Amino acid sequence: MLVTGGSRGIGEAAVRDFVATGANVFFNYRASSRRSDELVAELGSERTAATRADLAELRDVERLWEEAVAWKGGIDVVVNNASVREPIALDVSAEEWDRHWMAALRVNLVAPAHLSRFAIHHFLERGCQGVIIGLTGRIAVRGDYPDYLQDGAAKGGLNSLLRGVARGFAKDDILTYLISGGIIDTEQARAQVDSHGGPDRYLAEIPMGEFGTARDISELILFLSTGRARYSTGSTIDATGASFLH
Repeated sequence: MLVTGGSRGIGEAAVRDFVATGANVFFNYRASSRRSDELVAELGSERTAATRADLAELRDVERLWEEAVAWKGGIDVVVNNASVREPIALDVSAEEWDRHWMAALRVNLVAPAHLSRFAIHHFLERGCQGVIIGLTGRIAVRGDYPDYLQDGAAKGGLNSLLRGVARGFAKDDILTYLISGGIIDTEQARAQVDSHGGPDRYLAEIPMGEFGTARDISELILFLSTGRARYSTGSTIDATGASFLH
């Protein structure tokens, strides 16, 4: 298994769930080597391995894939989880706006595209079933807040990417799934909630009346990775507490 952004939040929960089932998991981190080292030490180096890779850099994306494949001799599941979500105001300079957008798109969309392409070649060469999962969101369909437009646009692109892979490679038993999350209680989401009116504002739009947890998403990842939802390839699963359904 390859999980991007596996040292915290949903990615960490997915790594833990995979290891609990006996799977081998390779993951990347962008900055917190101590956190990833502690996770590998806790779960065991027989089952987990990690590397520092900035998904905004093509060379790092290529190296991540090569190291992940070499570690245990192959990959059967790719979880595109890593993303950056940093606000950018509409009134900044064109240069700053462009720089911010391109950085977000490279991590949130272009890196998953590269990893999915590598995975397709890998699965076809091995002649085996493969699974590609993308973490998207309701923002991909309904649109995002003005200072996060780049993330909503990238998630919309991710939706199209994996649906296209499903249509093109279902015949080869390459399965793709999208998990559309609402507000999941992670460090990244808390930063947005705290800076945009606090939790009550967001809870008011969630019929379930609570934020999701990383485990709410990681358990879906675990199930989809088994291939037991084979005929549902290309599907999007909403995990939003009924705050957005489509």
